[in-house]
Amino acid sequence: MRSGNESGAESWTPASPNGAVRCGDGGEPDVDALLREVRGLRAQLAQSQRMAALGELVGTTTHEFNNVLMTVINYAKLGLRASDAASRQKAFERILAAGQRASKITATILGAARNRSASFEATDLAVLVEDALVLLDREMQKHRIVVEREFRPSPPALVSGNQIQQVLINLLINARQAMPQGGRIVLRIAPDAERSMVQLTVRDSGTGMDAETLHRIFEPHFSTKTGPDATGKGGTGLGLSACREIIEAHRGRIRVESAPGRGTAFTILLPTAAVGNPVSADGESTSPTALPPLSRRA
Repeated sequence: MRSGNESGAESWTPASPNGAVRCGDGGEPDVDALLREVRGLRAQLAQSQRMAALGELVGTTTHEFNNVLMTVINYAKLGLRASDAASRQKAFERILAAGQRASKITATILGAARNRSASFEATDLAVLVEDALVLLDREMQKHRIVVEREFRPSPPALVSGNQIQQVLINLLINARQAMPQGGRIVLRIAPDAERSMVQLTVRDSGTGMDAETLHRIFEPHFSTKTGPDATGKGGTGLGLSACREIIEAHRGRIRVESAPGRGTAFTILLPTAAVGNPVSADGESTSPTALPPLSRRA
């Protein structure tokens, strides 16, 4: 609830969902009740983000499965028409490869659907990156995107795998959309021993951003897109805001560097599992230790 004062400034009073302020015995707001409401709303938001991420995965893999099925059908027809053993052997090999790819895509999607827990576990970030790339491989090929990996040996990070995969897919799709004529994405994982963190970088060779856009990039509802692209992705303006919330809930940091014509790089720092910072199921850290901020620059 908002109220004015004599100077014209505005003050805000916390309100419950039904518009009434909950008060204790002395007429003061019931802080514990308000905190419970905030935690409940945060849990609902996190669940909505997880469902949205799963929906994005299903939409992406629909195209992937269609490609796999077309491969199976075409080579099955070729094998049936072939009169020589060599052609039939080639057809069987291609069908087998397509079937194995379909199995890998299915396993990745089912893993994401089953693991809806928000608990944080020791996780190899390289495995999360590879799983994300399985789901986006054909899309990257279609748009002539070359993906390079620079993975240095790093300790496991203390993360919710599904949530970090959601961030990765979001950043990868954004990077692909920033390179309409094709380009290069560099994925880098490296340890940050000084801060007991693991660093994950997604760098593209795309159009880049000007200083004004860069300053607003993590604002909720802000978007440089007018709507979904030809693949049905983008345009909500919620992606990067949600990414930042997820990273900060992990007690991590996210930084973006960009300039027009020079591409964009998102760098994420996540605590290592070895640090032993306890984190509750809703992402609340029980440790008072604060991490140094990452600078943001163009």
